[in-house]
Amino acid sequence: MTAATTLDTVCVDLAAEHDDLDRIVAALAEGDLDTPTPSPGWSVRDQITHLAWFDGQATLAIVDPEAFAVGVRRFVADPAAMMAEHLTHGHGRGVEGMLGWWRGERSRFLEAARGVDPAGRVPWYGPPMSPASFVTARLMETWCHGQDVVDAVGAVRRPTARLRHVAHIGVRARAFSYATNGRTAPEEDVRVELEAPGGTLWSWGDAFAPDRVSGTALDFCLVVTQRRHRDDTDLRIEGPLAREWMEIAQAFAGPPGEGRRPGQFPAG
Repeated sequence: MTAATTLDTVCVDLAAEHDDLDRIVAALAEGDLDTPTPSPGWSVRDQITHLAWFDGQATLAIVDPEAFAVGVRRFVADPAAMMAEHLTHGHGRGVEGMLGWWRGERSRFLEAARGVDPAGRVPWYGPPMSPASFVTARLMETWCHGQDVVDAVGAVRRPTARLRHVAHIGVRARAFSYATNGRTAPEEDVRVELEAPGGTLWSWGDAFAPDRVSGTALDFCLVVTQRRHRDDTDLRIEGPLAREWMEIAQAFAGPPGEGRRPGQFPAG
């Protein structure tokens, strides 16, 4: 598979992930936008605001890296202030206003992403990424913030094969999970074996590693994006290195997340 094919494929999957969440938000009443989500202090409105605003920043990173770098310097100087400020962009918008804004930002992002050199690098708030990885990260963000919306309003969202992108980031971010917690990642591998929504097996790591994580792709993705506590899933976590990783697993950038408390979303 070429880099161009990979980029095109993940762009198609991101568009589908957008549409899946859009369908849920479009069915909401105006007052539902202010429903609290499991992310402390964040409403449904805040979750969509976050996606729309950072889709806009992602476009800027592609089309005007120098202008994007100005915002990065602001973020580094005072991340809490910038995170609080960006949520104000969703204030006063109704459902159609929120969706119109987000649809415009995500459409511009996909247009920009499809036109970038697949072999290049795109700047972000951490290390620069390949375009395919950059779009995959946006898909992961869309899915996990969408999960907060789904949990808040009681919507139903069917797991899809797009979870492979989220799971892959979760596996690749193992070393980062340690680093963001001020710890050194072990050199030993952890085997990951996941049942895909279609019933096939997805796997990563040494097939003979004694430390293993197995279960459904959905449960794994919920844990590595910190949308479920590991004890509230049916994941099988075997070995001290696997248990240690699942305690701090974090697929998204930034400081250690608060995660979810055990018992908040019981399995089954």
